[in-house]
Amino acid sequence: LMSYNYIQPYLGLSNGIQTQNAAGGGAVGGWVELGRTTLGSAGDSINVSSLADKRYYMILGDLQGTGAIDANFQFNSDTGSTYANRRSTNGGADSTGTSQTNIDLSASLTSGSKVFQNAYIANKSSNEKLVIANNVTAYATGAGTAPIRDEVVGKWANTSNAISSIQLTNTKAGSFDPGSEVVVLGRDPADDHTTNFWEELDSVDLSGGAATSLTSNAFTSKKYLWIQCYVDMTTTQTPAFRVGKTTLDTGSNYSTRYSLSGAADGTLTSQTLIHAGINTQGHFFNFFMVNNAANEKLIIQHAVNVETAGAGTAPKRAERVSKWADTSNQIDIIGLINSGSGNFGTNTIMKVWGSD
Repeated sequence: LMSYNYIQPYLGLSNGIQTQNAAGGGAVGGWVELGRTTLGSAGDSINVSSLADKRYYMILGDLQGTGAIDANFQFNSDTGSTYANRRSTNGGADSTGTSQTNIDLSASLTSGSKVFQNAYIANKSSNEKLVIANNVTAYATGAGTAPIRDEVVGKWANTSNAISSIQLTNTKAGSFDPGSEVVVLGRDPADDHTTNFWEELDSVDLSGGAATSLTSNAFTSKKYLWIQCYVDMTTTQTPAFRVGKTTLDTGSNYSTRYSLSGAADGTLTSQTLIHAGINTQGHFFNFFMVNNAANEKLIIQHAVNVETAGAGTAPKRAERVSKWADTSNQIDIIGLINSGSGNFGTNTIMKVWGSD
């Protein structure tokens, strides 16, 4: 991996290529907030309208429900049979929907469920609009129950219009609770604004020497967090993470659902950390978190592992969803922990971005 001075533009995907930051100037381009809608009362639709035409969208959804809810996407108020999707829940067999009136994003959820959603859309007006979405759902409180994970791909078969509004709709008998919200970010390769949604909150590394852990500084708490981490590993280190308020929580307050390289899902409940390792070589991690003080903290994690150096061996992958079962505090510190033996190498680095 390249040295720290040059890794920032690559780990800085959230703000685009931050070359000016590295040179001491202000960052330009990157993800800008185009709109958000937060429900003031219970409802079955969250509509974010009047969106600027951007080539790419990122969507953050923070949903709570009363009664059975089922989250779906529609675009430009199109209720015709113009959507198709493929979804896997908890690593199960794919289900498909064709000629649908929406893109079905999640399994039907029970009353009190809380959902965090991260989605991307390719939005070229003359092409069908393609969607990648990941959801984590806490359907029961406490670390004794692992969350649900959904992986979804979908398309809107419109080749005439760019997306100008995004509706998240509920098709079940319940409703979205007040406070549920959808945030839409946009990105164009030629963007040169200075109003990036994602603010860098902290950056730490082990350039000063190998160690068994790497902990962020205390940072300003934000509702949405994005963490990227490269872990330099050569022997039997086993990376894991903890979060906390001021100090890292070492109690049995974490639960995780995971799949390693396509294997059947496993679950880990009432754990003292968020398991993250795949094997004993370098890892790259990408996390998104929703960080409401009064709710359990929901986390979507993707990871890739070198496995064996060289192109003769395919890397390994991991998809995980986790939660921190704290309902009193916002996360303002994150720690990378070695639950194996030996030290993480000096190329290890962790960056934290956030926004409200």
